[in-house]
Amino acid sequence: MFSRHVSRQLAALVDGELASRDTQRVEGHMAGCERCREDRDNIRFGMSMLDRLPIAAAPDAIWTSIEATLRQPRPYRSAPPQRWRLALAALALGAVGAAYWMVAHRPGSQWIETGPSSTTTIRVGEIGSVEISPNTRLRIVAAPPGQHRLALARGEIRAKISAPPRLFFVDTPSGTAVDLGCEYTLQTDEDGTGMLQVTRGWVSFQANGLESLIPAGASCQTRPHAGPGIPYFDDAPEKLKQALVVFGTNLDVILAEARVRDTLTLWHLLPRVGLAGRERVYDRIAALTPLPAGVSRQRVLDLDPNTLTLWKDELAWKW
Repeated sequence: MFSRHVSRQLAALVDGELASRDTQRVEGHMAGCERCREDRDNIRFGMSMLDRLPIAAAPDAIWTSIEATLRQPRPYRSAPPQRWRLALAALALGAVGAAYWMVAHRPGSQWIETGPSSTTTIRVGEIGSVEISPNTRLRIVAAPPGQHRLALARGEIRAKISAPPRLFFVDTPSGTAVDLGCEYTLQTDEDGTGMLQVTRGWVSFQANGLESLIPAGASCQTRPHAGPGIPYFDDAPEKLKQALVVFGTNLDVILAEARVRDTLTLWHLLPRVGLAGRERVYDRIAALTPLPAGVSRQRVLDLDPNTLTLWKDELAWKW
């Protein structure tokens, strides 16, 4: 039985390259070590993702560089099996963006990084794909069976998902994008400032107990430590979009510029303004579109969850 963690042996175990005696010892250790079991599951998931990546021929310049490096004298060191496998995947995928694609194993994670001019695409199980833009750092996160989770540290991704809702998640420094069956672009800086733009379906962006629902043709800012931004349609009046940056002092502009379709924005404002502002937002929505049965002024001002959901479902026909 190993007295320490067995992270260094796990890749060989997953690849079936560990001696039978060592396999028994590693498996015996994992029976009582949750951390090593989690590391094993992360390695399996990361390698399964690599197996789905397309392979492209590397440019001649890459092979020239490799040959030059191999000619340099170096002390002999045996490489763990997963390093060779990940390195070869990185070389093959580097040609896609004419720069490099790097995967580095760390306990509990699989990192993907793209260079200044490189892109790549990964498959998300059987439910879709994610295109990774240049200068992006992305982590593959362990998730329950049937779910898929990524963590976007910086950069931009384009996700295309065709699956039932809430099977694909992307964590960012400012919140989590939850797929509701969609296509979207998500961009973030390392501090969490960024933008989510939806081109098909819906995305839920969640943080700090708040949720923003973004339909196709709409966008939402991501903001560190402030919860999800207020979604707006991309064709909304420019004054309205600019006012959303500091909506607390520009509520007059938002209300004046809002169209029927912009009830998307107004509905999301209801729980994020004080009572006086909420009354004004309610009045503006009621002026733009008739109230459905079951929605009353007092229940909205009280932020009754069932009433807000009912109103949202009716308003969504105009979104």
